[in-house]
Amino acid sequence: MNPETLQSLLEAVAAGKMSPSTAVEELKYLGFEPVGDFARIDRHRALRTGFPETIWGPGKTPEQIADIILSMREHHPVVMATRITPEVFAEIEERVHGLYYYPTARICSTAIASATAKYPGKIGILCAGTADLPVAEEAAIVAELSGFEVKRYWDVGVAGIHRLLASWRAIAEADVLIVVAGMEGALPSVVAGLANAPTIAVPTSIGYGASFNGLAPLLTMLNSCAAGVGVVNIDNGYGAAILAGQILRTAQRVTEKTSTSD
Repeated sequence: MNPETLQSLLEAVAAGKMSPSTAVEELKYLGFEPVGDFARIDRHRALRTGFPETIWGPGKTPEQIADIILSMREHHPVVMATRITPEVFAEIEERVHGLYYYPTARICSTAIASATAKYPGKIGILCAGTADLPVAEEAAIVAELSGFEVKRYWDVGVAGIHRLLASWRAIAEADVLIVVAGMEGALPSVVAGLANAPTIAVPTSIGYGASFNGLAPLLTMLNSCAAGVGVVNIDNGYGAAILAGQILRTAQRVTEKTSTSD
């Protein structure tokens, strides 16, 4: 953050020209910090959006990822890097100690994914087939690291729909559902037709040639005949988890406002 800007802001608060709450709003849009000549860390993204910046692994060297993690963890208790291969993680770990690695999700983090939720609400994550697990686990680990309770329901695709129905009582308890599927991508429509909760559909690039690396399930999900389905990009488990978290946190704010007004 620019020291002069911060000084001016603090002086305005001290002089009574600006309220502390207004100053916090101003701070949300000020801070970033350069890391070498290759990155600028958005220090106040968590203030603005409720979630800190996450490191996208592909395209960065292990050294760059390590330097960004070292910079970010001074300010955030949970720093995540996504799409990290085991080979890249081994190189990062040589420079950054105390990291945790989730091989199926391909995520490394400065914190361990906890079953103890920080925020109210339950996220149910459904995975159509075993081959979709990397994307589903990405969503699950991101949600847990972000402080939400997660329940996993794997291999419940429509080709054996009795597997889905056998777990339906538990699935129906979720407040938000993330449904991950490749092939023809029919599972979110089935789930949304049964569920009394927002359904986030995640197409995966799993399938035979005519699935076009996830384009076929993406179009199926966008054309869902069931209401209440939102669709994220192909293989975007991370985006689905953040959206689910935003839904739950918005619901919490609405509840708090309602109780306060009463």
